[in-house]
Amino acid sequence: MNYSTSKLQNGYANQILMVDVTDRTCAAPPLDPKVRDFFVGGRGLGLYLLHQAVSAETRPTDPANPLIIANGPLGGIPQFPGTAKAMAISLSPLTGIPGVSNFGGYFGAFLKYAGFDALQVTGKADRDVMIVVNAFTSEVTVEEAPSDDEAFDMERHVEERFLAAGYQRRNLAFLTTGIGAANTTYGCINSHYFDVTKPAQDGSKGVWRTKQAGRTGLGSVMRAKRIRSIVVLADYPHGDNPYGAADWEKAKAAGRRLHTVVKEVDPHSLKMARKGSAGLITFMNKDEYLALPVNNYQAGSDARAPQISGKFYAEKLFEHRGMDGCFPGCNLQCTKGGWVTLVSGNHMGRKVWVDGPEYETAAGFGSNIGVWNPEFIMEANWHCDNYGFDTISTCVIMAFIMECFQRGYLTSADTDGLELTWGNETASLAFIHRLAHGETEVARVAGKGMLELFDWVAARYQARTGIDARSDLALFAMQTKGLPFSLYRTHRSLSMQGSYAAASDIGAHHAAAWLIKSDLLGAFPTFEDKARALITYPRVRLGNDNMGLCKLPWVDVFNPESSSRNGDIFINPASQEIYADFYNAMLGTDLGWEDIFAQTDRDINLQRVMNVLRFGTETGRMDWIPDRAVGPTDDHLYETEHAENDRELCAALGLTMKELMSRGTAGKREMLMNHRKQQLRKLVAVYYEQRGWNANGVPKVATLKGLGLWDFLSAEARERITELNA
Repeated sequence: MNYSTSKLQNGYANQILMVDVTDRTCAAPPLDPKVRDFFVGGRGLGLYLLHQAVSAETRPTDPANPLIIANGPLGGIPQFPGTAKAMAISLSPLTGIPGVSNFGGYFGAFLKYAGFDALQVTGKADRDVMIVVNAFTSEVTVEEAPSDDEAFDMERHVEERFLAAGYQRRNLAFLTTGIGAANTTYGCINSHYFDVTKPAQDGSKGVWRTKQAGRTGLGSVMRAKRIRSIVVLADYPHGDNPYGAADWEKAKAAGRRLHTVVKEVDPHSLKMARKGSAGLITFMNKDEYLALPVNNYQAGSDARAPQISGKFYAEKLFEHRGMDGCFPGCNLQCTKGGWVTLVSGNHMGRKVWVDGPEYETAAGFGSNIGVWNPEFIMEANWHCDNYGFDTISTCVIMAFIMECFQRGYLTSADTDGLELTWGNETASLAFIHRLAHGETEVARVAGKGMLELFDWVAARYQARTGIDARSDLALFAMQTKGLPFSLYRTHRSLSMQGSYAAASDIGAHHAAAWLIKSDLLGAFPTFEDKARALITYPRVRLGNDNMGLCKLPWVDVFNPESSSRNGDIFINPASQEIYADFYNAMLGTDLGWEDIFAQTDRDINLQRVMNVLRFGTETGRMDWIPDRAVGPTDDHLYETEHAENDRELCAALGLTMKELMSRGTAGKREMLMNHRKQQLRKLVAVYYEQRGWNANGVPKVATLKGLGLWDFLSAEARERITELNA
């Protein structure tokens, strides 16, 4: 298909690319201005397109289920730090509800430069294909692709193909996945871009780097459609006002201000430019927080944590030469990586470049499975990217299996002789390879996700012992709505428990409401503060996803001017004002930051509506977390943290320490768990009320009409919402 473009206006290309890989047809309809202005872009626009394309009967494996990639109006503008983000959206094969995952790199920006605010792919090809969007020839093609099982093989083929055609690496951005996405429901999408500054192994300059849309299994959707790669060839816009800003000078000035904050603050605070997000290991491991998951979230700290900390990576493993931004113009430079020699798999003995690990992967393949070897973590990271599945889901599922071994629910006979026990690096790597290829029964079942694995373990144990262990297994199968937990132990943070349970509609992930750090630092001292944070923080975090912005220059770089602001200084209001200036300068509006981000309530409610279409009367029941995320699930775990647990009980129940001691460990643990669950139920109920949802978590008709969302809903959705509010 040949297509035409116009200059960017207010950061928008004002066009959508639609591809059906079944018959290889393409179309480029204009983006409806009413839709554009209501949903802003990125996540919001993607959810709207998904809602229009599916019904309550559509399943993730259906050809009609679209894979959507959407950028935002502020994405791809290098004059402002952190404009790399794009969103992948589809019905999740892991959860059955809308799956959303953000990712960095150049792809979202290049898609915009090529003339599109979103790409929507439907159908299923009869052979392996590659979608190519060529901005230089204004052409979109669906072509046959090599049947590579590994993402980095496809990377090499894409590079060779387009270099041979005369294109340069700097004009090439593309998406891939791998064989692991075909054999799991939690496949990831790799976003590849060429870093011209990073030293290569042979002494030359330049390496291919990757960021991931990891969560909710969108790589599995891509693989099921038989799409091996999506390629965009483009160049940066040029001219006096290349992105069509309403006030280009004001937009650039906002970028310079945030650039200065990052430059002055980061070297003296989190040192993201040295440690990356792995620097969080040290904070979460502190004894007063106990938030680093150890051995499937059983413990919250460990003396060995410095061995996998950001400081260790920064000093021993990360390659600091060159630039580490995942898009030009971002001086936070937190995209860390380094070289490691593989000790397992078909590439054993090969030295490879590893992007990461990020905090989630470092904690997941480190403390949470009892491993304290950073090179093992980097290797596991590389294999997951190469095979194309989510590091978080993989390591949390492995941790569940390991605890099943610990507690006798599984034996080596159940796992084909592979003893997945805490700290067993050899077995862990072997499991990753088996998982990717679906080689054994346990690997094939684990590839289906935590819920299917839970049922399988329960059935195996009952067949062996005659005992139904489902209630015990449910205590530590770390998932919500089918999505394995991201890597935060939430015993000390009621706000984060509420985030995992209800505020994150994709399941237990931190993207919507990463409240744990602020909560542990004392940002939400009252119950009312915690409930309010479940509204205000998702507005900002998901609002950035709509705009095409990275959250880290905001959330991890505290602007000193915020200390003098009124209200919640932890939300970093001084930097929010900079973001508002950038937004207003690009879009020609005049809004305060609170009003800008309040617009996110529209797509938050849209996503909840789509969850309701899937869950119906069970919607509220799905807003819960396992006991392990609430507190100690056995007496031994209570005693390992008894001092803090005892103090909390005394304060909550008005008991003296002497009165409390008379209850015994079992009694104290029961009281603690009941108290925390009661608080969480109350928090979820208040969250529903503040959102304008009914007691079962279903948005009220008046709420949806008040937001202006009602007219954008399908007739099916309006009828179902009305019925469930009757």
